[in-house]
Amino acid sequence: MPRRILLLQGHPDPATPHLCHALADHYLAGAREAGHEVRQAVLTRLDVPLLRSAEDWKEGRLPEGLEAVQQDIAWCDHLVLVFPLWLGDMPALVKAFLEQVMRPHFAFEYEAGNPLGRKGLTGRSARVIVTMGMPAAIYRHVYRAHSVRALERNVLGFVGFAPVRETLIGSVDGLEPRARQRWFDRLRRLGARAM
Repeated sequence: MPRRILLLQGHPDPATPHLCHALADHYLAGAREAGHEVRQAVLTRLDVPLLRSAEDWKEGRLPEGLEAVQQDIAWCDHLVLVFPLWLGDMPALVKAFLEQVMRPHFAFEYEAGNPLGRKGLTGRSARVIVTMGMPAAIYRHVYRAHSVRALERNVLGFVGFAPVRETLIGSVDGLEPRARQRWFDRLRRLGARAM
């Protein structure tokens, strides 16, 4: 059954194509070939101001330039977020974007007597695709994939995305052409399955 997919391209360098861009392109190609409806937001093309206070996050207005992508999040059945691991975490642009769009009264609602509130984005699945310089096995087993797990649990899971799956691609600086192609093929298959 066709799904509505939103892909968020979170690589913060708009100057040159990177592996994240190619991976996203293959995911989107597979999704389109399978008949899924696809939208994409490239975070470097958006004006993403930093939030400076909890009050602004709770009660401030969403910047006008982010309204359309927030509506796309509400529209989608499946969210795909692609970014490189920088200093062990998502790039600041991705974090700032998520802080802006995952606000109360959209992503969740406060409820009296419920410290976790009510999830506002249930009924949606997600995939997080992360590239990194270190081997993915080291990030997963030595560092426990701490930042990706926090994103999956404390942001996406908190607002209702389930299941949230991940694709960790390590040692990207040394990927041989055949290995890159295997990743491209895998992402194309995941896109076709909307997973």
